[in-house]
Amino acid sequence: MKFQPDQLDGVNAISRLEAGRIWVHAMPFSHSVLVPWRGDVQPWPAERLEDLDTACFDLAAQWQPEVVIFCSGPTHRFVSPALYRGLIAQRIGVETMDTAAACRTYNVLVNEGRKVVGAFIVAQAASTP
Repeated sequence: MKFQPDQLDGVNAISRLEAGRIWVHAMPFSHSVLVPWRGDVQPWPAERLEDLDTACFDLAAQWQPEVVIFCSGPTHRFVSPALYRGLIAQRIGVETMDTAAACRTYNVLVNEGRKVVGAFIVAQAASTP
């Protein structure tokens, strides 16, 4: 499923989503990633929901975003707010969504000029038929 044009001027955008793979512009990623609105996409150590800890969410704070869009995988699943307490303490919003909704919402916010970081668990998407 294609989401956006391949290149938006000066910002990262999710251009495509496939089972087990997310595309930022023309670059595919088959592992979990942090996608800041600007700058390099970074690997994210959480390959499954069970891998999440406070350090995972703290990594998203390095860009000082307004909001972090947390992708819980193909199914919308909440995690304990204690895991992202550090973001809340810094007044950084956190929204949890399934993969497709997270991609769409991330792109909308980026297009609005918002400082957003997408925290995408990608490997779980591979287990979905």
